[in-house]
Amino acid sequence: MLPLDYETLRLIWWLLLGVLLIGFAITDGFDMGTAALLPFVARNDTERRVVINTVGPVWEGNQVWFILGGGAIFAAWPPLYAVSFSGFYLAMFVVLCALILRPVAFKYRSKVEESSWREFWDWALFVGGFVPALIFGVAVGNVLQGVPFQLDADLRPAYTGSFFGLLNPFAILCGLVSVAMLVMHGASWLCMKTEGTVRDRARLWGTYAAAAVVVLFALAGVLVATMIDGFVITSEVVTDGPSNPLTKTVAVEAGAWMTNYGEHTWMMIAPALGLLGALVALVGMRIGVSGMTFIGSKLSVLGVISTVGLSMFPFILPSSIQPDASLTVWDSSSSHLTLFIMLVATVIFLPIVLAYTAWAFKILWGKVTPASVRESAESY
Repeated sequence: MLPLDYETLRLIWWLLLGVLLIGFAITDGFDMGTAALLPFVARNDTERRVVINTVGPVWEGNQVWFILGGGAIFAAWPPLYAVSFSGFYLAMFVVLCALILRPVAFKYRSKVEESSWREFWDWALFVGGFVPALIFGVAVGNVLQGVPFQLDADLRPAYTGSFFGLLNPFAILCGLVSVAMLVMHGASWLCMKTEGTVRDRARLWGTYAAAAVVVLFALAGVLVATMIDGFVITSEVVTDGPSNPLTKTVAVEAGAWMTNYGEHTWMMIAPALGLLGALVALVGMRIGVSGMTFIGSKLSVLGVISTVGLSMFPFILPSSIQPDASLTVWDSSSSHLTLFIMLVATVIFLPIVLAYTAWAFKILWGKVTPASVRESAESY
């Protein structure tokens, strides 16, 4: 007899998946935002080296959250992994190609002093930051609308959509929210790590990005409430039964993603954090308080991602063509024993990851200046 029941373990792993995704967005998110800002905040080679060296020592460690998130989906939510990674295969391939550009650009950029060589890798870094930020947001927009997949009697998934079908107006709007959010986060990082002209340009672009987050996130919320159909379980909800998505019935209803907020008003904290955090970051950039800016951007990232998860709960991946096959927290997890063993491993190793991350940031803390990148043999 396991000490935690199946329902509780499923809920814990839903929360842990959210923690890992938020951890990825907060840590690797400022890496991507900084890379996306590179052509706009740095005008010469020295300034570009300053920007690159703010994230160069930490980006590999930040990638751990991405790997942990993918591993958690694979082990804790196998149907989610099967449907999303097969259905979004081309989109994920584009993301991986963009992410692969980043380490290559970090390593190769400074090997040759020719300006055209360095400019090429600078744009590669931009692509490595901008493209994943956009596609991750587009993916979230499609999930909110429902993904075109179906399950047969043997629970084998079949995806019927296309890559270009993902690029619908609402999904693109969500992609722009993601880009604005991570650019704001990257700008707040640069405000802390740089000084002088680079910092001033980061503050300017960060102000624009924070304002865009407020406007675009609010617009997306209005559309979800008024124009985007949500999903609701219409049969009895079995929270501790076997993982079979076809044992329930699901209806598609206008505004259904807002139901949770009416039943649990405390959930309004999430969208409030998304908006207020961006406003705090905006004010911090305007008055030049970098700590306030970074805290605000982190709270905004937390709020925006939490809003999606709380709105959809208990759905994880709804189906637009076979609603009854939609994956939920209660019917798409691994076995009871698997979730428990994974939780034990997580309790042991996640604190180690957190401790290592905190230690690394403490050791590498401090501003990056033109003098420091010229003097250090380890700089990019």
